[in-house]
Order: sequence, then structure tokens, then C-alpha cells
Amino acid sequence: MPPETPTVPYRLTRMGIVMTPAPGDPLEAEGVLNPASGRGPDGTLYLLPRLVAEGNVSRVGLARVVVEDGVPVGVEREGIVLEPDRGWERGVGNAGTEDPRTTWIEALGIHVMTYVAYGPLGPRTAVAVSADLRDWKRLGPALFRYQDDLDMDLNLFHNKDTVFFPEPVTAPDGRRALAVLHRPMWDLGETKPGQGVRVPAGVEDERQSIWISYVPLDAVEADISALTLWEQHRFVAGPEFDFEALKIGGGPPPLRVPEGWLVLHHGVTGVIDSAFSQQQRVNYAAGALLLDADDPSRVVARTPEPLLAPETDDERSGIVPNVVFPTAIEEIDGRHFVFYGMADSKIGVALLERTD
Repeated sequence: MPPETPTVPYRLTRMGIVMTPAPGDPLEAEGVLNPASGRGPDGTLYLLPRLVAEGNVSRVGLARVVVEDGVPVGVEREGIVLEPDRGWERGVGNAGTEDPRTTWIEALGIHVMTYVAYGPLGPRTAVAVSADLRDWKRLGPALFRYQDDLDMDLNLFHNKDTVFFPEPVTAPDGRRALAVLHRPMWDLGETKPGQGVRVPAGVEDERQSIWISYVPLDAVEADISALTLWEQHRFVAGPEFDFEALKIGGGPPPLRVPEGWLVLHHGVTGVIDSAFSQQQRVNYAAGALLLDADDPSRVVARTPEPLLAPETDDERSGIVPNVVFPTAIEEIDGRHFVFYGMADSKIGVALLERTD
């Protein structure tokens, strides 16, 4: 990215902690973190937190957000909405429905959830839909339509940090489509030792980056299961600045702002161990990208420094130390709040504001 590319005119300000593990609850023994969010049919605001049981087994819960004076201050738990009860979500020694992101897509009249199904071969993106945030219909794992110019089948790779845009956009082929951000993980050695790192044609940087794919809107309107078949894959953004030296990945659903699409993301530094183990030598900070309103594969601005980095005790100490991981954004009384994982242990909230 050229040095003259403008920065993003937004800031994040910590507002507190909204959720911590319930004492004595075995389903939360290893943390509550990385929530999705949404509003129920009556307008009630909910978080869908990742709940981690002993042995790093994850479920997705439902919790009503408690708001005081226009600020989220806590939650009231309302149970489990998704757990690894399908064979492709459970492996030997690993299992989980992890890191959900939910997007209300008005054009479809439903909430669309992407989540990490941690199954026999590792992390894989999956899709589910719901009208009320309580009852979710699995549509299955996401599939990547083959694209010859990439000279690579994206279905070979682990994939995380996937999230749908809330409004249809114009795809590269000119059709109206739903766009989705995702993060392919190029090391095939994680699945089959010895295969090493493989990247698509034209990709020179092997570090994990943000990509975009599209789902034709007419296909989804004809059959909702088409939400799992992604096509027209494009690179969006890779590591560029010091706080993202190792990799970057998407966060909450993109937010439509006057400048285009605001994408909060995480940048990672440190050392990544196996994808099958909890990381202990990393630092996750939150930054932002602005994507073009008409062509969301094009970055028009980004933050050279993090908007939020692990600084408090709750962000620096936990199951995975030194982690700020934004995954949800909601408007409350005209202001936007970002919910984020804190050291893979708790959930914090920050106020998103313009700086000019």
C-alpha cells in the first residue's frame, strides 16, 4: 500500500467488561470470548458468545445484553444455541463450534452465522441461519467454487475469520451478490505433514490475509443453502504494518459508513504454533480498514497503528495472553459499540467514534 494512503478516521475507547466465565460452570471453565451479536424479533440485543469447556471444547451461547445509560454493562445468560453435535464438528482430541459472527441481512430477512467447525481435519468455516437468534439451521461447511486463474482449490485450506456483509454488493461479474470476508490458512502441513505452504497463483506473500468471495443473490433467493457456495475469490489486504507483521484477519460484520465499508480487523505479532493448539506467544491488536463502497475488494484506507491493543490486565492475562479480538458491533442509542475477546477469557466492549 502506498505511504500516502489515508488512515481511517475512527477510534475505539474501552467501556468495560460485559461478560466473564460463570464460576463453577463446566461449560465456561476455559473462558467466554469472541461473541457474535444481533437483535431478536422484538429488538432485544443479544450476544452469542463462544463458551469454552475444559479440554478446549467450544459451544455458542445466547446472552441478553444489559444496558445502563446507553452503555452495555453485562449480560443475562439464556442457554446454548449451537454445540459440536455433528461429526464434522468433532475430532479426536478437538471439537468445537467456535468464534461465531452473525450478520442480519435485510434482503433475506434472516441472521446469517459463520462459525469455525473444529472437526477431524482442523478448523473449517461453516454457515447457519436463524430468524430469531435462538433456533439455528446448519447449512453445512462453506465450499469454494474452483477458480482457474488461482491455480488452487481453496477447499484444501483451513479457513477462519469469516463474516458476511449486511447488504448486497456488485460482484466482479456484475451480478448482485452477498459478499463474505475470510482468511485462508496456506500451510497444508497442518492437515497432512510434509505438504508445506501452498499459495494461489499470483500470491507472493505467504502470510495469512483477508480475502473476499461472493454468493450470487438470485441463487440464495432460490435456495438458502447457496449461502455455502462461495465464488469469485479476491485478495483484499495482507499484513502491512508492525502490529500485523504475522497475519491479519477480519472481525465484526463490515459497517457501512460515509467513506465506504468500515472493517475492524485483528493484526497479529509474535510466534504462531500449531493450528491445533492454543497460542501462548502471540499478540493480537485491533485495527481498521476502509473498503470501497462499490468494490469492497479494494482498500481505500487503513490504520498504521492499532485502534486497540492489549494493555489492561484482563487483555494481557488469560487463557491466551495479550489478545484483543473484535468480533461484533452494534448500535445502541445512536452510538456504535464493539464487543471483543480479552485474552481468550472474557468479553469487553469499546465505543467506536469518528475522530473528525
